[in-house]
Amino acid sequence: MPDTDNQASTPSGSPPPAPPGLPRPERRRRARWLPSLVWLIPIVAAVVGISLLVHTLTSRGPEITVTFRTAEGLTPGKTAVRYKDVDIGLVKSVRLARDRSHVVASIDLTKDAENFAVADTRFWVVRPRFAASGVSGLETLLSGAYIGVDAGKSNESARDFKGLEVPPVVTTDASGKQFVLRASELGSLDIGSPVYYRRVLVGQVVAYQLDPNGRDLTLRVFVNKPYDKLVTADTRFWHASGVDLKLDAGGLKLSTQSLVTVLLGGVAFQAPDHTTATDAAAENTQFLLANDQAEAMKEPEELAPTLAVLNFDQSVRGLSPGAPVDFRGVIVGQVRSIGIEYQRDKKAFRMPVVVELYPSRMGFRERDVEDRERARKIIQGLLQRGMRAQLRTGNLLTGQLYVALDFFPKAPPAKVDLDAPIPEFATTPGTFDQLQAQVGDIVNRIDKVPFDQIGQDLRTTVASLNRTLATADKLVQQLNGDVAPQVLAALQDARKTLTAANGTLASDAPLQQDTRRMLQEMTRTATSLRTLTDYLERHPEALLRGKPEQE
Repeated sequence: MPDTDNQASTPSGSPPPAPPGLPRPERRRRARWLPSLVWLIPIVAAVVGISLLVHTLTSRGPEITVTFRTAEGLTPGKTAVRYKDVDIGLVKSVRLARDRSHVVASIDLTKDAENFAVADTRFWVVRPRFAASGVSGLETLLSGAYIGVDAGKSNESARDFKGLEVPPVVTTDASGKQFVLRASELGSLDIGSPVYYRRVLVGQVVAYQLDPNGRDLTLRVFVNKPYDKLVTADTRFWHASGVDLKLDAGGLKLSTQSLVTVLLGGVAFQAPDHTTATDAAAENTQFLLANDQAEAMKEPEELAPTLAVLNFDQSVRGLSPGAPVDFRGVIVGQVRSIGIEYQRDKKAFRMPVVVELYPSRMGFRERDVEDRERARKIIQGLLQRGMRAQLRTGNLLTGQLYVALDFFPKAPPAKVDLDAPIPEFATTPGTFDQLQAQVGDIVNRIDKVPFDQIGQDLRTTVASLNRTLATADKLVQQLNGDVAPQVLAALQDARKTLTAANGTLASDAPLQQDTRRMLQEMTRTATSLRTLTDYLERHPEALLRGKPEQE
């Protein structure tokens, strides 16, 4: 008890008093606690994790969603988002939309790619593609598909995008201009079809759509720099698709830009040689897309030609819209339409052909009222001189026709009402129709020949000839049976006579020798007579007295 009381009286924290006879204990301060090396690894891991978390939070960009039609080539955690072959994001997840019509890909962009989250940025999946415009994405055969990006330039931020199913033909960083073309048909054009200037590739078709009216098309073409400066206000665009093969009244024509246009189609443009426009056209300027180069290069005044109607009473088979109107080798217009009209007064049909005439090609330029009056007088004078429209064959192979304007002096005078909505121009039958009429006249005359009577007379004559031939045959048989033996005997007798005559007339025959002696005697007799007559001429008295005796 004393000890207990003694301890209780000891102040708190002070050592108890030492027992008697023992040394007093020395009080020392306890040393600090040192952690064990086992705790070092968790601490390092925690520091690394915190640093990675901070790095991830600081380098993480916005999260966006892109919708695609399918999830082909998209793998969460593996499919990268690339811009110019630089990774700027990663696909986080891919899920199916509620209506199951598309998939939604969640993408985490990097901190440096924050400016890609704008309204006009475009995304698409890069995978191997084989299309008419070419082959792309072959590098993904080894590396796998990825999402391509076309950076937008809008100031409006966005988080939801609709992905493209095909890569864009022209990206926003491409240098050049876009132009709008108005066309009646697409032809063989497609997105990616080439655009040519004097057969040099300068751009491509980037888009097309059908207009709300359902009759026209709108195409957008992109022309690269510096060729975009070649597009002026007077530039003409036309289809250069495939092979332009024409077989018409003008003959066979073959035209093409290159082998690529034969397979894929294309567009060509060029300004007329006489153009004065030099300033480059502004972007999105609209142009008409002609069907071919000839139509595109028409003169401006030819775009509003003068209409005229030609009424033909003959067949127009072989004449088609677009056929040329020719004046002595110069094309001054073309056929617009061909119709048929019934004339009640004549109870016959005629073929009205509406043509487009280009007065400027014939030297008529209506600048003022005075010029129009002068042109009217000239036209009336030409008609009075026999100017007519005539159908002629332009191609013997195909039988295609064209309209020819020429002078026919024997044609009766004609007039034209130039104030009518569509003036009627005088016509004359074609040479082929005249030939047909002449042939028809000849056929009519041939029809009047009494072939039946001639045939009957011919049959009678043939029968008589047959009887004559039968009689002649009998006569020949009679000659062969009766006369021929007698003729043979006569010939044998004649042969004997000729043989005897040959023997008598031979050189050594007696008759020949006697004849020679007789001729010699006659020669001597003639000599004697000549001598006697000479003597009597000298001595005529010898006839009375006689020849005197010679001494």
